[in-house]
Order: sequence, then C-alpha cells, then structure tokens
Amino acid sequence: MASLVVVESPAKAKTLGRLLGKEYTTEATYGHVRDLPESAAEIPAKFKKEKWARLGVNVEEEFEPLYIVPASKKEHVKRLKDALADADQLILATDEDREGESISWHVLELLKPKIPVQRIAFHEITKRAILEALENPRELDENLVRAQESRRILDRLFGYELSPILWKKVARGLSAGRVQSAAVRLCVMRERERRAFVRATYFDIETEYEKDGKRFRGRLTRLDDKKIATGKDFVDTTGKLKSEGSVHWLETQASVQDLIDAFQKPWKISKVEAKPIKQRPAPPFTTSSLQQEANRKLNFTAKYTMQVAQRLYEGIEVGGERQGVITYMRTDSVTLSDLALGDAERVIKDKFGADYHKGWRKYTTKSANAQEAHEAIRPVEIARTPDSLARVLKRDELRLYELIWNRTLASQMADARILRTSVEITAPFDPSLGAFSEATFASSGKQIEFPGYLRVYVEGGDDPEADLADQEAILPPLEVGGSIEPASVEGKSHETSPPARYTEASLVKKLEAEGIGRPSTYATIIDTIQYRSYVEKQGNALVPTFTAFAVTSLLEKHFADYVDMKFTARLEQNLDDVADGSLDWKKYLEDFYHGVSDSPGLDTRITEEEPKIDYQEFEVGQHPDTGQPVVVKVGRYGPYLQTPSPENPDEKLIASLPDGIPPADLTIEQAIEIINKKQEGPRNLGTDPKSGLDVFVLTGRFGPYVQLGETPTEKDAEKPRRASLPKDQTEDSIELPLALKLLSLPRELGNHPETGEEIVAANGRFGRPYVRHQKDYRSLEPTDDVYTVTLERALELFAQPKKGRAAAQRTVVKECGKHPETGEAVEVIDGRYGLYITDGELNAGMPKDVNADDLSLEKALEILKERGKPPKRKAKKKTSAKKKTTKKAATKKKATKKASSTKKATTKKKAAKKSS
Repeated sequence: MASLVVVESPAKAKTLGRLLGKEYTTEATYGHVRDLPESAAEIPAKFKKEKWARLGVNVEEEFEPLYIVPASKKEHVKRLKDALADADQLILATDEDREGESISWHVLELLKPKIPVQRIAFHEITKRAILEALENPRELDENLVRAQESRRILDRLFGYELSPILWKKVARGLSAGRVQSAAVRLCVMRERERRAFVRATYFDIETEYEKDGKRFRGRLTRLDDKKIATGKDFVDTTGKLKSEGSVHWLETQASVQDLIDAFQKPWKISKVEAKPIKQRPAPPFTTSSLQQEANRKLNFTAKYTMQVAQRLYEGIEVGGERQGVITYMRTDSVTLSDLALGDAERVIKDKFGADYHKGWRKYTTKSANAQEAHEAIRPVEIARTPDSLARVLKRDELRLYELIWNRTLASQMADARILRTSVEITAPFDPSLGAFSEATFASSGKQIEFPGYLRVYVEGGDDPEADLADQEAILPPLEVGGSIEPASVEGKSHETSPPARYTEASLVKKLEAEGIGRPSTYATIIDTIQYRSYVEKQGNALVPTFTAFAVTSLLEKHFADYVDMKFTARLEQNLDDVADGSLDWKKYLEDFYHGVSDSPGLDTRITEEEPKIDYQEFEVGQHPDTGQPVVVKVGRYGPYLQTPSPENPDEKLIASLPDGIPPADLTIEQAIEIINKKQEGPRNLGTDPKSGLDVFVLTGRFGPYVQLGETPTEKDAEKPRRASLPKDQTEDSIELPLALKLLSLPRELGNHPETGEEIVAANGRFGRPYVRHQKDYRSLEPTDDVYTVTLERALELFAQPKKGRAAAQRTVVKECGKHPETGEAVEVIDGRYGLYITDGELNAGMPKDVNADDLSLEKALEILKERGKPPKRKAKKKTSAKKKTTKKAATKKKATKKASSTKKATTKKKAAKKSS
C-alpha cells in the first residue's frame, strides 16, 4: 500500500513521483475532472426537459450546478479510482490557488474516499518544499472552493444568457463573457479615441552645441516668459490648443524661420543645475508583471508566457534529477521568503561585491484586490544562474528563466545613483526684427554615478519615446554666465499622435489597474478575444474589429452596467468576499441573476431589453452626394459597407469590406471608393488567348485577386479560376501578362507513368509552391520555379522519401471545393487525431453530427468560420534515453512455445518502434 498523491498535470505528477519515491503513487487529473455540460448532448437524460438544463445551473433551486464528467475525462477518473483502491492515504496536492482548490474538491466528490485525506500545497516543486508541505497538511478550504464555483457559475450565466442575443443581432459564433466583454470594450474605446483624434501640426526649434569635443542638443522651450506648445498642449478631438494664450504655438515653417533669422549673439548659459537622484529597482515578478515584461522584452504572448512558465515550474531535468526551477507562476504577491532573500544576498555579494547589496528589500502588494498572495515568481535556487541551465533548458525556457532570475536579483540590489543635469541657454533677439526679447533653450544630461541594480535589469516600458529620452547623455562642463554658440539651429515640424492601441502588455496592465479579472485569467482573456475575432494583431497592437464595435455598442446600449469597468471590478471584489467567507455565495448569485427589489437581475434585464435591440451598425460618415449615412454592418461572411443608392434611396448599395482595415483608419473616402468599385464591376485586364475568356481583377475579403471569366450567377456552377495578387501588386497596378502567369496555376505537368494520374504544380495558401499527385504533396525546393517546373523534376521529388512522420498520417478523404476568396482547396483530412476540415490557413475538427461524405463547401466554410484555428507548430520531441536493463538469472529453464513467440513479437515491436 502507498499514499496516493493527486495533482493536475502529468508533468507535475512525474516530477513528484521521482522526488517522493516508491512510498507514494502520483496521478494526474489532467485539469478539471468535472465541469458544467458544454452541449445538449452532455446533459443527463433526466434533466433534459428542465428549463434550466441548457445553462447547466439550476437557477430555480439555489443555483445548484449540474456537474458531469466529460467523455475526455472518464478515463482519467477511472485511473484515479483504480489507484485509490490500492492506497492507504489520499493526498491532494493540486495548485495552491482557487482553481487548484476546486480541482481537489471535485476529486473528493467523485472518489468519495474512505481512507484518510490530506490537503497540501507548496510554492515550488523541490523535495524540501514538498516534504515540508507533507509535514504541515491542512483542511480543504471550502471558501476558496465556493469562490471558484461562484466564478464558474457567474461566467456561465453571463455567457449563456447574453451570447444568444449576439447570435441573433450580430453574427453566429460570437460570445459574451463577463470579463472578455470588458476587455473588448477597452480596445473599442481606445479605437474610438483614435477615430475621433484630429492631428495638429506644430513646430519647434532644435539646436546643437559643441564644447570640449562633446556635442549636445537643445530645444526651444520659451519665448520670453511664455512656453512653446508641444503635443500635450493640443485637444485630441479638435487639434486645437487646450488653452489659447497660455502657450506660444509655432504654426508655420515661415514663422520659425523668422525667429531663427532674428537671433543675435552672444548666446549665454543662464542656468546649470545638477541634481543627484536615486532610482529604486522594481519588485520581483507577479503573474501580470511577468506577462507584461515577457511581451515587451521577449515578444511572448501572455498565453505563451504562462505555458513556458508552467514548464519551468513543473520540472525539468537538472543534474540527473527532475525538479522545478521557478516558484508558482500564478500569484499577486511581490514578497520573497527569508530563504530567498538570504540566497539573493549571497549571490549579489559574490558576483558584484558588497556595495551592491544594502540589506534585504521587502516589498508589499499595492493592489487592493490582490488575492492568493504567497510569494513572488522567482527562481527556486537563486544561485542557479541562467548560464548553468543553458544546456538543459530550451531556448524560450532559458530566455524566460533569465528574465525571472535578473528581475529577482535586481529587486534586492542597491539603488542606482544618477546625476541629472539641466541647462538653460538664452539667445537675444534683434529688437528691430521681432516682438520678443529673448529665447530660452533647454538641454538635459544624465550620468550614472553608481549603476546598482542597473547592472542586472532595466524595466521595460510601453512608451518608446520616453524610454529613448531616459538614456544616459553626459553634458560637458558648463558654467552660468559663460558664452556658447550653436553649431546648428533648425526648425522641426511635428504632428500630434493618436493614443496608442493596446498591446498585450499594456492591456494586461490596464486590466490589472481596473481590477478586471485576475492575473491567472489574463492570458485566457486575450487568447479568447482574438479567437472570437474581436481583436486582430497588427504587429504587436491589438486592433478591435468591426464585430467588436457591433457587440460593444449593443452591450453598452442595452446592458451598460455589465460592461462597465467599475461594475466588473466590483464583481471581482464580491468573489474575493466569497473567498474570505464574508459573503454568502448563493445569496450573491441570487441577487445577480434574479435581482433585488430596486435592481432587476440578469434574467429580467434580458427579457425586457431583447425586444428593443436593433441591428448594430458602425457609421463611417455621410455620403457627399446623398447626405445619407455610409455604415458598416457585420454579416455571415464578415463586415460589409451599405448606403442608400443616389438614384433610388430605397435601394441599398452593398460592398464587402476587405480584411485588415482598422475601424479608426476607415475614412468616408475609402468607403465610397470600395462601394463605387463594386458598382462599376471588376476591371477587365484583357482576354486570355488560350480560353478566350476575359481576365478580371477584383477585391474580396482576403484582398485583391485575378479571375478568369465572369462570376457565375448559378449557385451550383463551377467556380472560375482565381489567384491572389503578390504583395508588391495592387488592383490598379496589375497588368494582363502577370495576371495570366498567376492564373496558370495550378499547372498540369502530365501523368504519372505508374498510376496514369495527373500531376499538378501550384502555390499554397501562404505562397509555398508544391507539386501534387493524387493525395501526395511535395514542396518544391528554393531552386525550383512553380511556373517552369517539369514533369521529370516532379517525379524526382515524388521518388524521394517523405519528410516527417506527420506527412504519412495525413490523408485527404474528401475535396469539398475551392475557397471562394483564395481559390485554395477546402478538404477533409484524416489526421493523427481524427477527421478535420482545412483550407490551408485554418483547421477545424469535424463535428460529430456531420458526415464527411455529405459535407458541402458552404457547410465546410461555415464550420471553419465558427471554430477554425491556425495549425499548431509542433515542437521537436526530445529523444528519450534508452532504459537500462539488468539481466536476471533464469529460475526456470522450460518455457512454452506461446510465451517464447509472444516475447519475440514484443521484441520486434519495440525494435520497430525505436527505429521509427
């Protein structure tokens, strides 16, 4: 008999198993073992007729959740039950946050153990920490469980009640989420600010000086006693000065040149001020600050940051032993244990000297909503430098570990001592040429006298201009009253900039500041709003789509409080109150869903508001010819433009809106041009000499493309040949010769000599050229040209063995047709994990209720739109070391033929497996 230790993940179970030894059996739950039903098929038969069953929560009886064991988890539950039968003690060792507490509770509810049960928690996966946890078990925290359960129920009610409204009034496949909707609204509000923004142009005068061989720059700051206007002095929505008369606005190049021409000599140094300052290090990482810095410095997404951090926490091979190298990565705390503080002190003094450590720094969490605060994210052993792990960590694991190690060490190092110097230089004017008597120019310098923590770490920021301005610049020795002449004086034109779009880092920072969600949920929030096409990434910026605008406008108009930042933050506080036992969770859910006397609940609000909801639209502006609004609506296939016809107001002119146009950047001129082009019809480039068909250039949802022949009006007619334009071509620049070349693909190269089947050459969705024979695809080499590749060369490629194991497991079971926008094949693939649909860019699992043989192109496109995801890049698997075996002396000489043959067969299978 052994103690059964239950954790969430198999990696963590493997690490604990090695650390604890044979007296313990470790098993993983693979996340939650129970959850609310996700579909009607998962609802137990006896509840199907209940009105509340679709919610998975009995809103009529104290909000009792309907928990089921999903099909994917039944095998794991059975394994846990089997392991429990051979155990004399159950140890619940799931993570120490609410989620982990909830998983442990669900395990207890399912297993109903009759043996002693202990709950342990540890902040790092090391033998010392685990043994200490085993010596100090605790009871399961029911309040944490109820807080997590309340969050799950709250999110289910919010999403399942509001999402159907979005399906009816905006588009299918959308979802409303208690936290995600607030995050989307933040992005939309920022985009509205950008759309309302009016640029303002202003000038300033910059100078360059040289003294003692050093050059430094200056900028005009005052004319007499009045300051020169800078970008912050203008109103974003009007482009005008915030306060007329308070600053001097240099509006034109001519006015600037007049000032420059009026300067007289000598220029005097009127002020020199040197001020020593101390710069303190940032505290060690919390979940949110780690996500922000990893995004700024490593360009990691929040989701990827947490995935890498999870691997570092759960364990890697170090010195022949598997162990965690960082502490728990879901935390609001910035505190460090005394053990960690002592380790940091020793490392700092050893690497940099005693001057770089001036005592332990103890940080406190500032966030009022901080919860589950245990310890900051730090290396388990601070003495374990990144260099020492370079051979055992993968590249991104090492980069993230180094970030955590540097930040932890820097947080305990001495302040940086910096000398900031500010200088003012005055230039007199020729009295006869201007209305001012003198101009004041300012210069500044920064000299690091003692680097302190800067030897290790500099915190990133979201304002590149501010970061640039904060770099070290050493000024030469200057004295008040001394003369100095500029080496150059020139006027510079500037434009005010709209508010920057959110990046993942700045959105996480904003969510935390507003108290929306929890750090452990930020990665999921950002991933969800991208998956649902509420925001799209352009570079590092999160750009809200027109769908986001439609959804946000609907929610603001009819359910304003549910997307209000303070309301959302207040819900988080209520969940915290449930967690500490000061709020009854059932009463809280009752008030939220059914309401109280002076405030209707969610169910009443939906009943009252749904009949009032109109179709949401985004107004671009007024048509200059008709004065009628030009609007963007969201349809089944994405956003489109609509406006009344100038000839017939009852007729609507409609045109699809190409992907990738941010709402803030869509002008009325662009919109009218797109509509007019749609009405004019596609541009005819000429005639294809082979087919006699006209060649057209059109613009679709995925950008411009060329097409051979006209678009058929019959629904079942064969689609014309199409080809996307190269990146260096536009709808206006493309000419017939290039169009014909593009349309020559796919090229028929000839028939395979063995099968007699046709071989074709074509370009993939992402421009990767290939040749195809039946269901066999081979990529062309860089030296091959898809437009000239021959049949002989294609046969050479097919004669070569396939690269990669996955290729052999990919079989096309049905070709549905070609994508209407890209011309690429939409296929059903029998892959390693079953059937899925792909169009080359998106993959979607085949729904259980859909037969591949009956799948139409339209249905396939609909499934891809609703549930399609980009293909995942498969990481290279490490080759596992061969297990050593020891020979045992035979105790029996006789063996049956059956045993002998079985052994031989097993040996052959193992050998084949290793060789593959």
